Amino acid sequence: MQRNTSRIAILLLLLATLTTKKIHAQWDIEDSNTTASLRGIHNVGRGVAWASGTNGTVLRTEDGGYLWQTCNIPPGAEKLDFRGIQAFDENTAIVMSSGPGDQSRLYKTTDGCQTWKLLFTNPDKEGFFDALSLNAPKRDALGRPLKSSHGWGYVLGDPVGGIFRLFSTNDGGETWHQRLATERGAKGEGCKIDDFKAKRDEAAFAASNQSLLALNGDYLLFVTGGSEARLLYNDVFSLDGSLCHESIHFLKLPLASGRSSSGAFAAATPPDYRDRGNRPDKLVIVGGDYSHSGDEAGTAVTVVSVGIPFRQSAKAAQTPPHGYRSSVAYDPQQKLWITVGPNGTDISTDDGKNWTPLKPSGYDPPDADKNWNALSLPFVVGPHGRIGRLRTITQKPEQPPTHP
Repeated sequence: MQRNTSRIAILLLLLATLTTKKIHAQWDIEDSNTTASLRGIHNVGRGVAWASGTNGTVLRTEDGGYLWQTCNIPPGAEKLDFRGIQAFDENTAIVMSSGPGDQSRLYKTTDGCQTWKLLFTNPDKEGFFDALSLNAPKRDALGRPLKSSHGWGYVLGDPVGGIFRLFSTNDGGETWHQRLATERGAKGEGCKIDDFKAKRDEAAFAASNQSLLALNGDYLLFVTGGSEARLLYNDVFSLDGSLCHESIHFLKLPLASGRSSSGAFAAATPPDYRDRGNRPDKLVIVGGDYSHSGDEAGTAVTVVSVGIPFRQSAKAAQTPPHGYRSSVAYDPQQKLWITVGPNGTDISTDDGKNWTPLKPSGYDPPDADKNWNALSLPFVVGPHGRIGRLRTITQKPEQPPTHP
């Protein structure tokens, strides 16, 4: 009996050791030289990344985040809130401001942010830009972006007159057009206009520039919140609404909703997602209620077979992130999803089914996992100029990193 008792005690000790093992957050906090609230971040690759935020702030690095350069502020943008940024290389980027009416704008630089050109101003007095998304550029054998490969792009705006505002470009952002969706008529009746109609009190969020995704070619999807959390997907558009195309698909999401502060905030696919006619086979969406950032219910969902009628489905996470989340991304090197928000960071290794909190390592700042707004791996940004860079995630204590 004593032997059995001893064995049971040992097993319980081992079990306790396993269940209390922590997965450590590996964010190296970097010096941004700004106190602006940062929400826009885009890692171009090859050491180049751009970030954006309040008071017309734009930052740039060419050495993987060792040094962040403060860019010149676009003329007249000193009080604008740059919620999104999309870059093509170390010299070229488009930045989006969010605000009522003409405070929503797009600027472009082609000389490493020394000078800026105003591309587009929101024509709707009641409008509000939420997200900017352009196709990721393809590269040649030397890693240089092909100029012709990033022509398509979109800007999503809040509903005006009950219709989500959508603007598009097919020349790299030089010109923008309001988009009208067209749906193939029933029984050969021709085409009919079928705009992205919003539910009452439904809108998109400008929290991390991830409520909108431009896919291959002129395909897109976006997520919403407020009265209802939904995924909206369209197969094909025409610039002027003059052609017949496939229909728009809607999918209600099992995320927190019913308040203006709740819903779906960010969507992401793996960088090398398989697709069926440009439909992602997997999509992870995060959100919740930012006014109750500690609530775990309705903070993550995985969608499969996007846009395929009677096959697409949305499943809520069995073990959700431990609070509201504003951004999500897939790390192909570590084969995991990572999501961030005000109260912490979580990862998933099973495509969003179960999420595990990350905790700071012993030598990291105690809040290294918290106060984040947006991801573009390996970078993360947040309020008060916070920028972090992801290290390898580990489930055992690490030695402090050594620097040359």
